Amino acid sequence: MTGVSARIVLGAGLASGLAATLALASLLPATANAAGAAGPTVVELFESQGCSSCPPANANLNAIADRPDILALNFAVTYWDNLGWKDTFAQPTFTARQWDYARAAGRGQVATPQVIIDGHDTVVGNDAHQLAAAIRASHRAASAPAIVRNAGGVTVAEGSVATPATVWLVRYDPRTQLVPIRVGENGGRTLPHRNVVRSLVAIGTWTGRAQSYRIAQPAEPGLREAILVQAGKGGRILAAQRL
Repeated sequence: MTGVSARIVLGAGLASGLAATLALASLLPATANAAGAAGPTVVELFESQGCSSCPPANANLNAIADRPDILALNFAVTYWDNLGWKDTFAQPTFTARQWDYARAAGRGQVATPQVIIDGHDTVVGNDAHQLAAAIRASHRAASAPAIVRNAGGVTVAEGSVATPATVWLVRYDPRTQLVPIRVGENGGRTLPHRNVVRSLVAIGTWTGRAQSYRIAQPAEPGLREAILVQAGKGGRILAAQRL
């Protein structure tokens, strides 16, 4: 993949990972309520272990990883891999997803750390105030389809959609992964990661009619699954559901 890549760098007042976590927790009070019919708010972080600005963004994502009303997903990108440290979770598919968002929004480059909220709002991943505000402001249309697990896969119920939507199967690891970084900008640090995406696969297209989709292979032990229904490529998340 070609294109210009960059990272977002904050000033000298950058908060530590712990401070960022505490800040986000205070800005997004815990809720005991599960997500509504349209599913949880999808928070996608695009980051790299080789990016010195990314650890606070990881801390922010980790802080909301267990919330029932939020589906927090950590996508590791590849364009930092030739700058001293190869990310242990990065995949070209995840870099391609970030570029899909960039092109859909008319941006000519991608950057880390970047967070996309429900497929449309973009914020700097290590800014807890921006992140909390974007999550609070996000909402889905009343016509969002329900997603139901069935014996062979999932069914997306009837709903309204302007253009064909992609149905994604996401598999991610909810456990804390402690990654020792040996070289590069984060050399000497051990970084905690949660909800690390291990695979992203399109399992079909949804056009507004109720339709079932087969999930051919079970997830590896320890991984969790979620379904995203997304307008086109790089469009809004219309519905989401943990399986």
